[in-house]
Amino acid sequence: IMEGALEAQMWSDAVNQNNKTALLAWVKETGIQLVQVNGQRKYGGPPPDWIGEPPPSGSEVFIGKLPQDIYENKLIPLFQSVGKLYEFRLMMTFSGLNRGFAYAKYSNRRSAQIAIASLNNFEVQKGCPIMVCRSTEKCELCVDGLSSSVEQGQLRTLLQEVTTGVLNISLYPSPSRKGRQLAVLKYNSHRAAAMAKKTLVEGNLGLYGEEIEVDWLKLDMKQKLRASSERTFPASLQPGGSESGIPSQVPGDAMMCPFPQTLCVLDYLNALCKKQRLGIPVFLTKCVQANPDGWLRFWYQVVIPGYPSPFSGFMWIKPDKSGLSGHDKAKNAIALQLLKTLGCPVV
Repeated sequence: IMEGALEAQMWSDAVNQNNKTALLAWVKETGIQLVQVNGQRKYGGPPPDWIGEPPPSGSEVFIGKLPQDIYENKLIPLFQSVGKLYEFRLMMTFSGLNRGFAYAKYSNRRSAQIAIASLNNFEVQKGCPIMVCRSTEKCELCVDGLSSSVEQGQLRTLLQEVTTGVLNISLYPSPSRKGRQLAVLKYNSHRAAAMAKKTLVEGNLGLYGEEIEVDWLKLDMKQKLRASSERTFPASLQPGGSESGIPSQVPGDAMMCPFPQTLCVLDYLNALCKKQRLGIPVFLTKCVQANPDGWLRFWYQVVIPGYPSPFSGFMWIKPDKSGLSGHDKAKNAIALQLLKTLGCPVV
């Protein structure tokens, strides 16, 4: 076994030897640090002189159709020529050749756009044009096959032990496995999601003794789950009822708070969260039903960055002459409910 491993290593070292030597010389000359981990070689993330938060979503480009014998000594200077790099990742094979693709993350979205405009179809070698396009940066995973007894809090605790960066967990009845649940896991970055996928798949992790299937959340599945969650809302539930213990409608004239502005409840919630250093709440609302008598049913999800889990549900709203749109009125009613949930009622 030792002899076979030594032969494999000698063969690997001999592949593309001239370019490997040139890469080592460039690394020594520039002092740049390259780290190889999980089948990729990485520069930066962050680079040595970086100060502040990571770049926003949309700052990364995908690089495809790379000749397999080219390395960072050629690629990093090329992609740095159009903007400041935050990170560069080259996918590698066991032999030391690259796998034909890489990712370059810039300090801002504008630099990524310039890279796409300038370097797509650029010939890195004679007759070898490369492809440069926006990276999708997928951040959501689909975990199918969970027991119907698994709860969101239990799942979050387990995932926080074996993965990092999980932001949100949503549970749905599995569309394909009767009596099971499907979880949608949202992570704070593509890398965190990719590492979580690798851990859950390659670790053959059985959650609570169940066999699970883990994959990226695809658009058709996302649409199917959304449609399913809307259909499960009982049509007989009228304004003034409730769902999952959450009041479905709060009359606009019942809202009172220390602020006189029209959007007072929302302002109060934002101010309170800011004071408690929880971050500003992010609201997602969608009108999913309109009744003949004017009532509107909104689906909502609210993420408070410093709170362990998001709030979601449905809310009935009846527009009035206050000048607020249905979405703004829904946000006010939702904000009022959140204040009560957080132990800070304002009525």
